[in-house]
Amino acid sequence: MSESKSLTYTSYLKVKELLELQQPESKPEEHDEMLFIIIHQVYELWFKQIMHEFDKLRADLETGNTWGATKTMRRVLTILKTMVSQIDILETMTPLEFNSFRGFLQSASGFQSVQFREMEIVCGMRSKHIIDVHKDQPELQQNLLDREKEFTLWESFCKYLQHRGHDIEIPERVNEHGLVFEPSDHNQTELVNIMNNDPEAAMLCELFIDYDEGLMEWRYRHVKMVERTIGTKKGTGGSDGAGYLHRTLNNPIFPDLWAIRSKF
Repeated sequence: MSESKSLTYTSYLKVKELLELQQPESKPEEHDEMLFIIIHQVYELWFKQIMHEFDKLRADLETGNTWGATKTMRRVLTILKTMVSQIDILETMTPLEFNSFRGFLQSASGFQSVQFREMEIVCGMRSKHIIDVHKDQPELQQNLLDREKEFTLWESFCKYLQHRGHDIEIPERVNEHGLVFEPSDHNQTELVNIMNNDPEAAMLCELFIDYDEGLMEWRYRHVKMVERTIGTKKGTGGSDGAGYLHRTLNNPIFPDLWAIRSKF
């Protein structure tokens, strides 16, 4: 009987397979396309990890596990900061360098990232247009539709607050575009009480604000990077490029937590 091969760093991480995934399209190969591919592949890995953490975060919240939810939220925040900082690397590529291989990308665009759309959906965002973008890829489209059936982060957090005995209402899903629910005067009144009288829940409220702010920072850095690289040109996927990204700025996903800032 032959002995099984021992696990090594290379075999465990599938390094050989990983390093074969960078396949530039430019001919002759443009030097900066490799950076472009690697940066975006790394983003997809971070998106996967964030969704992995979101699954645990929602479970912890819904069972009232303050420590588990806090630890997970801090990890997500650290990943988000890392994602933002990666834009600095991408910005070492000049517009001329990007344009040298942009035409080879055809219709491929970050606009088509299914995992980022899954993140948005779990954050409470909805867009029929985003679902329709993947109509020719029914399996990917179904991933998004399935995510829409799951609890959002805010709904799970409301469950957490109910678990602690607070008079918080699970928001009704009323919107098919943008944030799925509307701000709640009732919940804002209770959140003010929570911030004053429940330090553990208040700590999680602030972590949720940190995430919301971090997501807006990511969007801002992303749009400025796009403006810096392609100006006002349309995106490779047919989107409005920077114009589309501008419309995604300043859209908080936890509006009740922002609204109470003026009530202290």
